[in-house]
Amino acid sequence: MFRRKKKDEPTDAPAAPEQVEAAPIEAPAEPAEAAAEPVAATEVVASAETIAAAEGGEEKSASTKRRGNRVQKVGTVSSDKMQKTVVVRVDRLVLHQKYRRYVRRTSKFMAHDDLGATTGDRVRIVETRPQSAKKRWRVVEIVQKAAK
Repeated sequence: MFRRKKKDEPTDAPAAPEQVEAAPIEAPAEPAEAAAEPVAATEVVASAETIAAAEGGEEKSASTKRRGNRVQKVGTVSSDKMQKTVVVRVDRLVLHQKYRRYVRRTSKFMAHDDLGATTGDRVRIVETRPQSAKKRWRVVEIVQKAAK
């Protein structure tokens, strides 16, 4: 690789005048660059402040984004006898290991209902924080009302 010359090493005579001539040309360029640097530093500081302010605003929205995609299920309301709570039956088809046929499996979920779903309605439920000992779902929308 390249080796730096030390100051006490002798240099060639023609090289010394070139350095002297090059020094006055470079001298005006350095103050212009030095003048440009504080402006750039100010812009960097200003942009860093704007970024920090923007991040502060994004942190609030980021906290809602941290939840991720919540699980949603569509099922039929099987009971609405409780206050603001419905029991939702969710059917799914599972491939049987031995017989290679699809078998219907049913799960029942208790969901918080502010929309007023009644028995027979198809509803969309989404997982949420525990509302009670058995209630961890919330009714988001009524997909189809029951035929009366």
